[in-house]
Amino acid sequence: MPTQFSRRGLLRGVTAATAAATLAIGLTACGGDTEAAAKTETAGTVTVGRLSNGAAEETGIKVSEVKSISAKLPDAVKKSGRLVIGSGTLPSGSPPLGFIGDDQKTLTGSEPDLGRLVAAVLGLEPELRQSTWENLFIGLDSGKVDVAFSNVTDTEERKKKYEFASYRRDDLTFETKKDSDWTFDGDYEDLAGRTVSVGNGTNQEKILLEWKAKLAKEGKKPLTVKYFQESNSIYLALSSGKIDAYFGPSPNLSYHAAKTAGTPQATRIAGQFSGAGETLQGLIAATAKKDSGLAEPLAEAINHLIENGQYAEWLKAWNLSNEAVEKSEVNPPGLPLTNS
Repeated sequence: MPTQFSRRGLLRGVTAATAAATLAIGLTACGGDTEAAAKTETAGTVTVGRLSNGAAEETGIKVSEVKSISAKLPDAVKKSGRLVIGSGTLPSGSPPLGFIGDDQKTLTGSEPDLGRLVAAVLGLEPELRQSTWENLFIGLDSGKVDVAFSNVTDTEERKKKYEFASYRRDDLTFETKKDSDWTFDGDYEDLAGRTVSVGNGTNQEKILLEWKAKLAKEGKKPLTVKYFQESNSIYLALSSGKIDAYFGPSPNLSYHAAKTAGTPQATRIAGQFSGAGETLQGLIAATAKKDSGLAEPLAEAINHLIENGQYAEWLKAWNLSNEAVEKSEVNPPGLPLTNS
């Protein structure tokens, strides 16, 4: 079960490995869904970090089907012979988690790579589909996507429609201009009088809006929340002073802060918070439609990768080793319906 944390105990620094990821990624912007071929270069080997333009260390990982796990797949998935993997990273990508590679056409990133590894354990051909965040869930609801590997946080609200197999810690980060003297130490009162951007429909938005309501109820200076369609607009607003901070997933924001180091647009990490609120360690999970029958075999496949070392190889390749979990769980406790 997830460990209990105090509010201030949730804060921790960004690892040197993540901070070292200073690189530029070429991305394509397009609407709707796109399909990108997943490639297993050699029988029994999945190569992760391909076409990442230096975001990851390209690594060949030995992995093959485990029939005792694949036997538990729903009949429809077995019959199709493929695992359709959703990535809600359009229009501008979300490095290092999911983005268009340096060939300007292939979806790469840590999340698609884990999906490919899991598909190999399940004896299925991976089919990667990239969409907007909103269309990711429409794809799950309609059955066009079997499972999302797309930095989806396990929440009690989402469990009404989806089932989960956890695979990574979920920490949220505030990013500010490098010369800003503001720091978030885990207390929502630090946000009084600030203007913060957040992604629409995300669990970090839920947390931020609850903090905004608390400040208003207590008569404190208001927290202003602003939304932008894509990351370039967010960072233009941050550099121009239109917002004080951006609140988002730690891997993405830490990556960006490292990428901009030494430039006029340099940013810094100003504090972190668990994606499950102040009492639980947040968890990122493979997400399937509720009662699909996929959560259990997905969790078993992930645990097979953990037990046999491939999971650690995957995390290391993408500089995410600090986000490792000891075990994948089916529908573990997640962000509560209310975080108050």
